Amino acid sequence: MADQPKASEVNINDEREVRRAKRQSLIDAGVNPYPVKSKVTAHAAEIDERYAGLADGEDTEDVYSLAGRVRALRKQGKLVFIQLEDVTGQLQLFCRVNDMEEDSWALLGQLDLGDIIQAEGPVVRTKRGQLSLAPRTVSLLSKSVRPLPEKFHGLTDREVRYRQRYLDLIMNPEVRDVFRKRSQIVSLIRRYMESDGYIEVETPMMHAILGGANAKPFVTHFNALDRDFFLRIATELPLKRLMVGGMERVFEIGRQFRNEGMDLTHNPEFTSMEAYCAYSDLDGMKELTEGLFKMIAREACGCEEGREVITYQGQEVDMSGTWRSVPLSEVASEVVGEHIDMDTPIEHLRELCEAHDIEWEESWGAGKLLFEIYDELGEATLVNPTFVCDYPEEVSPLSKRKDDDPRLTDRFELVICGHEYANAFSELNDPVDQAGRFAEQVAAKDFGDDEAMGYDYDYVRALEYGMPPAGGVGYGIDRMVMLFCDQPAIRDVLLFPQMKPETVTKADIAAQVAGAKTDNAAADLDTLFSDAETGASALAGATRDTRLEAGISRDEAHALLVKYNEDPFHVSHAETLEGLMRHFAEKHDPENVEFWGIVGLLHDLDWEKWQDDSLHTVKTAEILAEAGANPELAKSIQTHNSDLNQELPEPTLKMEKVLWACDELSGLIQAAARMRPSGSVCDMPLKSLKKKFKDKRFAAGCDRDYIRKGAELNGLELDEMMGSVLEAMKAIAPVGDIYVKDEADGE
Repeated sequence: MADQPKASEVNINDEREVRRAKRQSLIDAGVNPYPVKSKVTAHAAEIDERYAGLADGEDTEDVYSLAGRVRALRKQGKLVFIQLEDVTGQLQLFCRVNDMEEDSWALLGQLDLGDIIQAEGPVVRTKRGQLSLAPRTVSLLSKSVRPLPEKFHGLTDREVRYRQRYLDLIMNPEVRDVFRKRSQIVSLIRRYMESDGYIEVETPMMHAILGGANAKPFVTHFNALDRDFFLRIATELPLKRLMVGGMERVFEIGRQFRNEGMDLTHNPEFTSMEAYCAYSDLDGMKELTEGLFKMIAREACGCEEGREVITYQGQEVDMSGTWRSVPLSEVASEVVGEHIDMDTPIEHLRELCEAHDIEWEESWGAGKLLFEIYDELGEATLVNPTFVCDYPEEVSPLSKRKDDDPRLTDRFELVICGHEYANAFSELNDPVDQAGRFAEQVAAKDFGDDEAMGYDYDYVRALEYGMPPAGGVGYGIDRMVMLFCDQPAIRDVLLFPQMKPETVTKADIAAQVAGAKTDNAAADLDTLFSDAETGASALAGATRDTRLEAGISRDEAHALLVKYNEDPFHVSHAETLEGLMRHFAEKHDPENVEFWGIVGLLHDLDWEKWQDDSLHTVKTAEILAEAGANPELAKSIQTHNSDLNQELPEPTLKMEKVLWACDELSGLIQAAARMRPSGSVCDMPLKSLKKKFKDKRFAAGCDRDYIRKGAELNGLELDEMMGSVLEAMKAIAPVGDIYVKDEADGE
């Protein structure tokens, strides 16, 4: 490791370096800047409350020891004023040279904003009326070697706030209040459930069989059993096993893991509560839900009983009284201006979808069409708490059917301010019916639905012993906290939300390890850089600084394309990729737009003729070499097939990562556009594309994992990458807009 720089070598313009030098000088003087012991006998808020009546200029003999972070420091001759912040608030330290031990006074000259210190002395109120502690001793508990953000502007960059939550908590006290309130809400939920006779349980987080919801899982390997397991996506099936065993009321608050995208209301790792009550039904779950939400409004938000009214993002939400229960078809009817239900002719439902620019498919029945109208138009109109009931069986395959109409299910979703907060069912307890539905799920998996459940033999066996009729409900705890804390995004209520990888350089690591002394052999800087768990470090310098020459012109490249590709679709796909690559080159590497474009144009040059994964792009390299092209052109093209041919180079340049991101996703976008009335990408919303991505039976040939890796390679969240490529497709239209319909042709 590098030695600590000498004081004469310190760059005084580098505050971090100056602070590290102070740290070292303290150590050299025999002062430990990170001692083991500390002493706290009071907090700022306690002192403020206890001595609120102390007169101006009055001293006391009441001695306390406080500890906290230095938030302000001002020296004035023989006086030093320090604003000390602890978990309860701030208190001034009124430091007077004649009151303090010599070592403590000398230490004040070494302090910086952000240092954590301990101060002991009596409580006083200055002549100007400021309640203070007048220290006799001050000791350093932790030297801060990295400066805090400038205090007048604080920490406002959301990327930094979420990634460095510790810094966000330091700089923004209101953020700490949100997480205190979150803790209070979770505690209130537990107390409410226990008071209603529910038992809290813990069930496994690793499942051998995927079940309880339709979602793409995270997979991990269990070494002791030499078998892959799923991180759980729901707690439903283990909890219902407990009801079979006689535990009539159970609930669990815990983490779930779904390997999906991130947006304002979704995070791959989230907290839910599921509860199940034997001999109850959907009405019982409504009663439980209404009581729970009203109690939180009173206890956490200060509402009066009978006046449970809160504000969420500028909207007043009235939770008082009896909440509305409404069939899904009624909400759909309200937004289209006419009565529609399961008996409405399918042709008319399709007409309504087209009139409101809602995509539909030939295979959809009345239930699915009704749901799409509700989902696209109706849900957003519901502000006050509403139980939306009677979901079509077509969109609720694991729900118990209603006795009076088997086309509908005994299910509700609680909607507030256009968002879902609870999902409840009268639980299916027929083992034969359950076995059949599992069989349907496995069949769906065989058709490419990687969110479908597996066949859980043990769960069916449990039902065969008999499970009482029951009501079940699941709540998204993070969304509940968003609602009651008036926060716009799920990341604002997660202490450590998932983030795209951060780029860390060797210089960043070098600055941290400089001067470190180790007892044993320590790794060198290159090894540390390789080992750092950033994931995105390779992105640094991924774009070339020099101009790249393809060795062939665009016209020559296009001539090769049509020579080896007779299918118009393959030529069109190549031209689409050329347009996308040029679009992104303008942003990332404007000096090499032509090179990027030719990479896109020729990326599948050999596919039509050979159609062999082991030969794909290998033949392209041979063709390009014969044409006199720069070998770098073939190398960049070959990277997009490295997942199927491990002998090929993996993508490292930004150009190669963009090619990976655009290739498969552009095909999915075009397939989705084909389903739209216009046939065009230009009027396609991102929401529509995301729904098509989640439906594994749509464009099943588009590899979703390949698309996900494209996002990972580019350091983007999946939704972010999908939005970026969709906007690029719109920007290059009519190139790539291959299914657009001529208005003169009517449909």
